[in-house]
Amino acid sequence: MAKAFAELAFTPRVRAIQEKQGSAKAYEKFLSADFGPDNRLGPQEVRFIGLRDGFYQATVSETGWPYVQFRGGPRGFLKVLDDQTIAYADFRGNRQYISAGNLDHDDRIAMILVDYPNSARIKILGRARLVDIADDPALIERLHDDSYRGRPERAVVIRVEGFDWNCPQHLPVRLTMEELQPILAPLQQQLGQLQAEYAALKAELAAKA
Repeated sequence: MAKAFAELAFTPRVRAIQEKQGSAKAYEKFLSADFGPDNRLGPQEVRFIGLRDGFYQATVSETGWPYVQFRGGPRGFLKVLDDQTIAYADFRGNRQYISAGNLDHDDRIAMILVDYPNSARIKILGRARLVDIADDPALIERLHDDSYRGRPERAVVIRVEGFDWNCPQHLPVRLTMEELQPILAPLQQQLGQLQAEYAALKAELAAKA
């Protein structure tokens, strides 16, 4: 954990509960003046972000209600523009525009990116701005994968204020069909061979009957 994330997440009320539960001392060092801010994305973060095909994001409405949404797309659709900026093409969905409306009111955003097969996840806190296609078509072109079926309506550009590699405890292992394929392929091949052998044996027995 870096100081930049701790300063944002460890509010006075959070610190009070940490004190009550006995974890305040363990996290105290992350708020130390000697602890670097480290809110810049390094090679490890860039690679991790580039391999994701979805993430969870949270925004807050004018009435104070949080709204959590899953954003999906082709692998790597969330792109790192520089060491403090990430962005993605916002595809047309059900046209409720809840996240867009919330960000128009309050630009703060929280994100969780998960690598289920390897039990790894990163939390990102940032400030987002919405960029319409007409205002920066070159940016949309840079973010959008033409092979993907989704239709982009805007770009969401996020300045990273802090991030933290989250504890993998209690994170389930889940695999997509793409990730399962290397495991399933040999089994499918073996099954095909057994079926062919069975068919040949069945035909041989029928011929002798």
